[in-house]
Amino acid sequence: MDTILTLTVLIVIFALAFDFINGFHDTANAIATSVSTRALTPRQAIILAAVMNFAGALTFTGVAKTITKDIVDPFALENGPVVILAALTAAIAWNLITWYYGIPSSSSHALIGSIAGAAISAAGFGILNYEGFLKILQSLIISPFLALAVGFIVMSLFRILFKNANLTRTTRGFRMFQVVTAAMQAYTHGTNDAQKAMGIITMALIAANYHSTTDIPEWVRISAALAMGIGTSIGGWKIIKTVGGKIMKIRPVNGAAADLSSAMIIFAATTFHLPVSTTHVISSAIMGVGAAQRVKGVKWGVARRIVLTWIITLPISALIAGFVYQVLKLFF
Repeated sequence: MDTILTLTVLIVIFALAFDFINGFHDTANAIATSVSTRALTPRQAIILAAVMNFAGALTFTGVAKTITKDIVDPFALENGPVVILAALTAAIAWNLITWYYGIPSSSSHALIGSIAGAAISAAGFGILNYEGFLKILQSLIISPFLALAVGFIVMSLFRILFKNANLTRTTRGFRMFQVVTAAMQAYTHGTNDAQKAMGIITMALIAANYHSTTDIPEWVRISAALAMGIGTSIGGWKIIKTVGGKIMKIRPVNGAAADLSSAMIIFAATTFHLPVSTTHVISSAIMGVGAAQRVKGVKWGVARRIVLTWIITLPISALIAGFVYQVLKLFF
């Protein structure tokens, strides 16, 4: 019993650490465009993002329930606490590696791949809930393409609507509008990403027999929201630099179009209780906006590097988690 309690406490600490890291790793994407266009100062953007992330994290629980039950069945997970601790360790390790190199990889892919990899290492491929797991994979794969298309459409509409408008006045207006879209972006990030840690903590509580339903306890919701808010307040300047300038040269109209597009996609996914990668969605929306303006204006070399990281994140994190589980099993 003492071992299970120790493991559960460790999982809660690691899950909140994951949310904290997610805050400065992924939230940088949400405020990158508004900082790069000088719609907001870095300090203003970080404060806005921290507050809106916290608010978003407390609003919904559907994605958390999906993480809790749709990858593996927490009620059937043998040696569950060790599996979950291994998954969190692998996801955090991959997040820190990609953050160090300034690569906007996906915390969602890292976490979902790690849960699957650790569970398979513990109990074989039969442990996966294939219907739920495939549904999650579909949402992760389709959402960037939707964001690319929506970004292209929104930017095309802006170009038509403001074709004959005064450039200086329009730029000033869009810079002000970006404050709203950045807030929307940060809020939707909280509604989706913060719930992943809530889901994995609830999963651990069920596996350790401390919780009997997939409902998310209130203390889990508040602590996960706080962890992400604090992480956001620290910022992620390397990722801001990549997303905010290296994909394409961003002006206020581009930033507003990208923020609006990605916020719509992320919020739609939250409504359907589907976890998506906010990193993928935001980066894809920027690419779509850039392509609508001028295809050659998008730095596709950087985009290819980002896409490659997206592709390798899930299998690499799964392999790391499988290895970490085998190591932890020696001690627990």
